[in-house]
Amino acid sequence: MRLDKFLKITRVIKRRTVAKELADNGNIIVDGDAKKSSYSVKKGDVLEIKYFNKNIKVKIKELPPETLRKELIEEYIEII
Repeated sequence: MRLDKFLKITRVIKRRTVAKELADNGNIIVDGDAKKSSYSVKKGDVLEIKYFNKNIKVKIKELPPETLRKELIEEYIEII
């Protein structure tokens, strides 16, 4: 699953276009490397997101399906 799509589905970032811009500008670090929006996320990846004046660190537990209910988000990501 693409990085920008993953961030939208898990509701870390509300819009996919914003996630794409952040990634393409180097504001999303995956395991120490800046990745583009087309990066394919994997189970166990740790994402560091610089979003305005916030730094968010997210660990991927599992890859979610194409749609995800809000109550189930905690099964797929862990905010560190």
